[in-house]
Amino acid sequence: MTAATANANRAFPLHPFSTNPLKTRDDVVNAVSSLLDPLVAGFSPQNALVKVGSTGTRFDETAAQVEGFARPLWGLAPLLAGGSKTGSTDKFVQGLINGTDPENEEFWGYMEDTDQRMVEACPIGFTLAIANKEFWNPLTDKQKKNVEAWLGSMNDKEMPNTNWLWFRVFANLGLERNGANWSKERLEADIKQLNTFYRGDGWSNDGPEHYRQMDYYSGSFAIQYLQLLYSKLAADIDPTQSEEYKKRAQLYALDFVHYFDPEGRAITFGRSLTYRWAMVAFWGAVAFADVEIPAPLSWGVVKGIWLRNLRWWTTQHDIFQSNGMLTVGFSYPNTYLAENYNSPGSPYWSMLAFACLAVPESHPFWSAPEEPHPFATQRVVKALPHPRHIVVRSGGHSFLLSSGQSCHYAIKNSNAKYGKFAYSAAFAYSVSTGYQELEQFVPESSLALSEDGGELWKMRRAHNGDSDIEHRDGVPVLVSSMKPWHDVEVLTYLIPPAEDTPNWHLRVHRIRSARDLLTAEGAWSVYGCRASDGRVLTEVPEFLADGEGRKSDSTSAFAASRTGAVGIAELYQGARKGSVILSDANSNLVEARSVLPMIHKDVKAGDTVWFVTAVFALPSSVEGWKEQWKAGWEKRPQVPKWVQDKISGRWD
Repeated sequence: MTAATANANRAFPLHPFSTNPLKTRDDVVNAVSSLLDPLVAGFSPQNALVKVGSTGTRFDETAAQVEGFARPLWGLAPLLAGGSKTGSTDKFVQGLINGTDPENEEFWGYMEDTDQRMVEACPIGFTLAIANKEFWNPLTDKQKKNVEAWLGSMNDKEMPNTNWLWFRVFANLGLERNGANWSKERLEADIKQLNTFYRGDGWSNDGPEHYRQMDYYSGSFAIQYLQLLYSKLAADIDPTQSEEYKKRAQLYALDFVHYFDPEGRAITFGRSLTYRWAMVAFWGAVAFADVEIPAPLSWGVVKGIWLRNLRWWTTQHDIFQSNGMLTVGFSYPNTYLAENYNSPGSPYWSMLAFACLAVPESHPFWSAPEEPHPFATQRVVKALPHPRHIVVRSGGHSFLLSSGQSCHYAIKNSNAKYGKFAYSAAFAYSVSTGYQELEQFVPESSLALSEDGGELWKMRRAHNGDSDIEHRDGVPVLVSSMKPWHDVEVLTYLIPPAEDTPNWHLRVHRIRSARDLLTAEGAWSVYGCRASDGRVLTEVPEFLADGEGRKSDSTSAFAASRTGAVGIAELYQGARKGSVILSDANSNLVEARSVLPMIHKDVKAGDTVWFVTAVFALPSSVEGWKEQWKAGWEKRPQVPKWVQDKISGRWD
């Protein structure tokens, strides 16, 4: 049986979203309707709650089902504002009326300190601001007072000092836009505090200075996105700030464009990736706010990035439940990657992407011809000092080198989401399924260390080290440090690909240890099975003509499959044993079955050891990749002279 045959049958038909061409505005309207329609089955009798699934979260079940109700409004509201219609609108209107009515059995409950309901107040406030013809005007005076009281109940409550402050801004803005009672003082105070998160060049941190978190929350999931919506909706009451937010978006766009590849894939990095195509929501918000697009971007480029990402998601057929509702996961149902705040309704934050439906078809976002990615054929190596990233486009591969970041509180698999050395658009990151044995730990794009013979492992976590961007021979280099134990120090230099070896990047590590350690360093993860018969990739003495297989020796490891070709090699140590592990199932975000090439070496107590690791990656999206990988893999990169000098002690 071939792999194609094994995947030919399905437990339920393809979702209409998966067969949508997503070329035109009408296609997008149909896509949103196809995402909303299945939710009808989950509505409660009074329509105030929507049950999407049965897994739990850190907050109460009512809040989880409020999430199921409110988050789809991110798509419904702009659809209505843009003049389109969909069948479930009346249910959502009735749900708002009943959920905010303290006399109704499905009353959501007034907000308490740090209440999850605060998050869902944001799409409700946005909906009142742009779709008031359906959601505000038909309400009776009493019903309007109920909505006003419910949204206003957050104004005297404690909130996290993060992007959450935007949620209260939008609760008040939705009321203000409809002449209801709102708190001008609270809105202005929240805006003032949010502006303290700004770091420059368009970038905002997700919170105060004592940690660095600049992931998709800084852009598409919250901060940039909501700044842009605010700049449009509050232009008359806060014109200066509105213009400032547009200027920040222009700067941010010139960096954020590099987080997407020409095929439409987004670099997987950070938390909450179950929000899926919300990763491109920033670009839809640029259209909503009618921002002047900075060169080399254009409306056709913005439209292309946005549509190609949505079309990529139509190829990920397993993101839906059998009832048509979204799952928690990325390319398939997966709770290993989920945060403790991801309820079954959480994935509908993905509907953020559709703000552009509020603008008419005559808008250049819709009328401009779709254009290719502006850097599709260009080499890019660009340092981003605020997130401490180096974004790279080289050898047909879009990825970033990362110094490490951290969330403001402990999250599951934080070292995988923020601590890896590199994150890719073509090779999605992997999370740990456990911490016993490397097959569970899956140190993809990471250096793993064990002090107990390999039973338990550690890898980089951003908050236990420091980082900087240096320039060596005109090339930006990321420098970071970590102390996994008090008597172990690891200094790492991350070096982008050289022009003559475009598919290789370097990681240089200096390890000083007062204890015996095992080390294991991973390349990228790839699909772990053969296309011919669907069986696990096998070790082969010589690679097959079709480019599939895996191989390891005393200094390197390599694997190639339908995902592409990846490998890892040691350039300095005489021996650093290679292996290709069969990673635990469902550890990778895109490939449920994956393998990981790795190299290993022991470090003795009292030693100072240098590793010079070369990592190879050639995505299968590169035309003719099967004919190219062998020559690319065999041509190893040179160790820069400044690295040789550091190792020899001639240069500190």
